[in-house]
Amino acid sequence: MSDTQSEGPGSDKKKPKNSGPQFPFGGPKLPDPKRFGGWRFSIVYILILVVAMSLFNYVFLNKVNPTVDFSEFKNKIVAGEIKRVELTDSYFTGYTTLQRSTPSSTPSLRPSYGASSEPVYRTVPINDPELVKLMDEKGVSYYAVSREGSTVLNIIFSWVLPIAFFFFIWRFLMKRLGNMGGNVLSVGNSRAVIVAEGDIATRFPDVAGVDEAKDELVEVVDFLKNPKKYTDIGGKIPKGVLLVGPPGTGKTLLARAVAGEAGVSFFRMSGADFVEMFVGVGAARVRDLFKQAREKAPCIIFIDELDAIGKSRINNIGGGNDEREQTLNQLLVEMDGFDATSGLIILAATNRPDVLDPALLRPGRFDRQVLVDRPDLKGREAIIRIHSKAVKLDAAVDLAAIARVTSGFSGADLANIVNEAALLAVRGGRKLVEQQDFNEAIEKTVAGLQKKTRVLKPAERKLTAYHEAGHALVAAFTPGSDPVQKISIIPRGYALGYTLQMPIEDRYTITQSDLLGRIDVLLGGRVAEAMVSGEFSTGASNDLTKATDIARKMITDYGMSNRFKNVALTTRGMRMPGDAPQEPTFHREYSEATQQYIDEEIAKIVEERYVGVMATLGRNRNVLDAVAAQLLEKETLDEKEFKALVGEAQSSPVES
Repeated sequence: MSDTQSEGPGSDKKKPKNSGPQFPFGGPKLPDPKRFGGWRFSIVYILILVVAMSLFNYVFLNKVNPTVDFSEFKNKIVAGEIKRVELTDSYFTGYTTLQRSTPSSTPSLRPSYGASSEPVYRTVPINDPELVKLMDEKGVSYYAVSREGSTVLNIIFSWVLPIAFFFFIWRFLMKRLGNMGGNVLSVGNSRAVIVAEGDIATRFPDVAGVDEAKDELVEVVDFLKNPKKYTDIGGKIPKGVLLVGPPGTGKTLLARAVAGEAGVSFFRMSGADFVEMFVGVGAARVRDLFKQAREKAPCIIFIDELDAIGKSRINNIGGGNDEREQTLNQLLVEMDGFDATSGLIILAATNRPDVLDPALLRPGRFDRQVLVDRPDLKGREAIIRIHSKAVKLDAAVDLAAIARVTSGFSGADLANIVNEAALLAVRGGRKLVEQQDFNEAIEKTVAGLQKKTRVLKPAERKLTAYHEAGHALVAAFTPGSDPVQKISIIPRGYALGYTLQMPIEDRYTITQSDLLGRIDVLLGGRVAEAMVSGEFSTGASNDLTKATDIARKMITDYGMSNRFKNVALTTRGMRMPGDAPQEPTFHREYSEATQQYIDEEIAKIVEERYVGVMATLGRNRNVLDAVAAQLLEKETLDEKEFKALVGEAQSSPVES
């Protein structure tokens, strides 16, 4: 794997920690105010509500005059107080003025009796023929008003608009609850993303670097296309295929390629989508997912990050009523419940197969486990060529050379390097991507972003130059060490300098001498600092951490100690040096006396290697000074320049 030695004084600075709480899987997402319009959104709806309430009050709650007895109404006419009468089906209304002699052809929405402050009398109609004669005798003007138009408007304002208003409020609240993951009406529905048959454009040629995994999945595609060929002979295709591998190696891409090649529907869902705050929701979503999948069979169900719901139940302290455990139980039942000949296949992906429940991995559920590992040299070149198809490359770009210096990179890392190279070319004003853009993209990925504005003091700059020169020289004088590709004292990331080593070939086993050589290279910077300044600095803290970790694993994991030779003191969580960091799952399974021996043996190994490195750099002090001087002058040395400085000064190897 690519190796970056650490990195001058100041590299021990820790990354700033986030002040807020950290949640797994991204944590609970709070509603974004901008998503709903922010304050403007709230003010608009408040204004609409105020206008609606005002209209409601204006139409329905306007003060009306109380009714009087019919006999009193007639007495008012006799007394001459009522001059004008408006006749409707609901009321007889009397007015004390003659503002209106004839009925209007277009009645108003509101009754005219509310138009002024004059005394108004209303009474309920009674079939009294004498009333008309009485009004004729007294000279009272009377007319009838039709309420057909206003009745329709009354229905609209009394029933239609209020119902529509409350329906709108209900839909708005349900939509917000749905966006927040709390819609109780659909909480048990599956959240799977369904891709229809023929809509997936990914094919096997789009996936490179995992040829063995593709060969394993060809059978799955053939079964979905020609199931009768297998059923006639009595064979059964595996119900479930588990894709296992480090992050970024193309597990999800492989699953899409299988669905694209088979031409069937594709259900994609993350393991975290099953788990909710409500008890029983996960199990309900599993049932709904399999119900939809059976209706669309043949199809593929892809569950990404299976370990989110498939963790082992053996060490479950909380008992058997846990929501995640109920979801897992339902998944196990569903996988047992469908027929292997139905054309329903489950693909799942995880980078933590060690934490999965054994019931998931037994035959009949996930029958087949397919390893999707980091690509080798040939695979890396193929991946780079696929991602470079849409990129305009200079004719001098050597993709094979890029593949050689990216040992240990995953497919996602390589895709990111191609993209970064294209962005760097645009930033530099070039129309084509050149080799230097790829080199810079690799350094940016491995060592971090270059900080050109950071100015070092002369003493710090000199100490950094000797630190990196020490790393490089020990690497050059150590047999089996990865060659030095570049040395720089230009700050990158949190480091004040870096020594870039790239392997010339893929390595799958590491010998004891190789591990000791790595410790030597890590201690080279510390020794060089002590030789030039006579004291230690904090710049080698990261180097010491890595060296101590290698020495500890030699004793506890690899059985490379005198007392516990060929004995592994830890049984879980072991990984080779240089692998991607992962959550430690091992625990101590030895006594305090053994722990004391381990601590003492680690200190002994590191001290012995330190003395040997000091002797090597002491014999080649002139080369160390020359390399440091060139770094102070040029700031960066490439592989050719470094080899020219070392010349024929290859002394005897570091003594083991």
